[in-house]
Amino acid sequence: MEVTARLRYAPGSAQKMRLVANLIRGKAVQDAVNLLTVTNKVAARHVKKCLKSAIANAENREDHVDVDRLYVKEIFVDGGPVAKRVRPAPMGRAFRILRRQSHITIKLDTRKGDGKKK
Repeated sequence: MEVTARLRYAPGSAQKMRLVANLIRGKAVQDAVNLLTVTNKVAARHVKKCLKSAIANAENREDHVDVDRLYVKEIFVDGGPVAKRVRPAPMGRAFRILRRQSHITIKLDTRKGDGKKK
């Protein structure tokens, strides 16, 4: 049973979000949540929010789903729209500020067997 969750327009660049996403790829759901809780990056909050949404989707989709057997089958981060701002600089110049956004997609699936890694 494959379940998907998407978090769109998350503040932060896709490059920084991918660093966190690579940490949990292929891990069991409970291990991934624990790892994201202790990760010292702002992007970890957004990835954790999307992961919890995917877990809730799995529980809502089927009544007898075993959360211990779920694992992160696929996770990827795409770049979203970029808001462009202008900041004044010395001598009449201006610096451009890019406020980047990203889209996070997580797919969960159930492991075959007892839920432990082989």
